[in-house]
Amino acid sequence: MTILYVALGGASGAVLRYLCAISLAFPYATLFVNVAGSLLMGLFFVLLASKVQVQPLLLTGALGGFTTFSAFSLDAFKLFENGQIFGALAYVGGTVFLCLAAVAIGVGLGRAFT
Repeated sequence: MTILYVALGGASGAVLRYLCAISLAFPYATLFVNVAGSLLMGLFFVLLASKVQVQPLLLTGALGGFTTFSAFSLDAFKLFENGQIFGALAYVGGTVFLCLAAVAIGVGLGRAFT
């Protein structure tokens, strides 16, 4: 049943992301989705702490479908909050660098095959 909740939440989050993308100009839609998703992730993380059964639907599903940046932000915040300052900075810097590198490699591979 949990997988169904994640799937339903993910579908709704993806639709909301699409609606933002067609409503706002590039790159403002992505910025809005990432900031709004991160705000909601923090809010729901606290408000739903005791409601574990709802978390797959809203946190993993809906916000995961809306923006995975919110999960990344929460992970970085948890590291920082736990006093792992270097770990948080390494996680943020490493994620941004590795993801940009992965996109560049993917573009290069895609161009090589076309």
